Amino acid sequence: MTKMSGSPFMDGSELPLRGIRVLELSHMIMGPAAGLALADLGAEVIKLEPMEGDRTRRLKGSGSGYFPVFNRNKQSLAVDLKSAEGCELARRLALRADMVVENFRDGGLAQYGLDYESLSAANPGLIYVSLKGFLSGPYKHRTALDEVVQMMGGLAYINGGADAPQRVAASVNDILGGTFGVVGALAALHDRHASGRGRHVRAGLFENNLLLVAQFIAQYQLTGDAPKPMGAERRPPWGVYDVFDTADGRVFVAVVGDAQWRNFAQRFLPPEWAADPRLATAVDREAARSWLVPGVAEILKSWKTADLCAALEAANLSYGPIRQPHELLDDEHLKAGGALLKTRLPEGGEISAAALPIEFDGRKAGKRSDPPARGAHTRDILLRMGLDAQRIDALREAGVIA
Repeated sequence: MTKMSGSPFMDGSELPLRGIRVLELSHMIMGPAAGLALADLGAEVIKLEPMEGDRTRRLKGSGSGYFPVFNRNKQSLAVDLKSAEGCELARRLALRADMVVENFRDGGLAQYGLDYESLSAANPGLIYVSLKGFLSGPYKHRTALDEVVQMMGGLAYINGGADAPQRVAASVNDILGGTFGVVGALAALHDRHASGRGRHVRAGLFENNLLLVAQFIAQYQLTGDAPKPMGAERRPPWGVYDVFDTADGRVFVAVVGDAQWRNFAQRFLPPEWAADPRLATAVDREAARSWLVPGVAEILKSWKTADLCAALEAANLSYGPIRQPHELLDDEHLKAGGALLKTRLPEGGEISAAALPIEFDGRKAGKRSDPPARGAHTRDILLRMGLDAQRIDALREAGVIA
């Protein structure tokens, strides 16, 4: 029976991946995003960091949010992999793990005996998740970044203007690519229950980007027309599907079906519009956009944003006020539903980070621990591995661990 409580979050005993141990050998976003999902879902995720710490800890500007957003609910172990003793500690951890998550360049971990072939020979049940720039093919050994694959994969072109490609600001391929790595890992975990064997799961940024632009590729194949960049000539398939100015802001309004159109026209437009045969069907309204959209814009610009949103809500129509990301901190829905997690940073200060966008029986997987300081759990982890306190102190003195 599902345990019910007044909290919007599950407790640790209810999390579906409780009892699963993960060693995360990753940096930047793609790997940590995968580790975050596994950790939030209850897995014990040990983040192995270099002695100086994950470099995202030191990023500034637009990179300053990387570490605090993607590293909660994890333990930090700082080890020098260039030392034989540090390398052996990492191998021992990997051989005790259910999963390893890594986003090093292909072959980069073989020198430490932390590649799939080496580890699976000793731990056949290991699920090894490799998060890469490219999957199988001529590009397999290239390095890549989110922005690189957005550029070569058509996403920046379709998102841009007539004169220049423009990357999607969010790290969509890193985050979604990490998520697909987790999908593969969970599928492999399910299969292991029957087979007893682990698998090597790979997810790629470029192939992830392909999925994001697949609808535009299909459009070209079906119509013969190459989609134009959205910043150059946005041509949605519906008549009213646009951002409209209001008296004090802007609102996106979407009217996508005939019933919705009748509802919208009756509530917001002059009576003759609802009966106009030129607007009878979605195809008609799309063809009439050149005069329909300016006409609707002229009518809606006198509304105040709050009033228009309330009226659209009452009419059961799709809409969204235009906001900046930081304005979501005050969103009543996100606050009430537990989607914003108060998170304390290792160096001090506090942010609100996004919860995993999943609910189980109406509750989310929340925050059990804040992002750790570098090496915060090194001693505890090594004690659980069977090392005694003197040995741990000697390793720290020798610069093998931090």
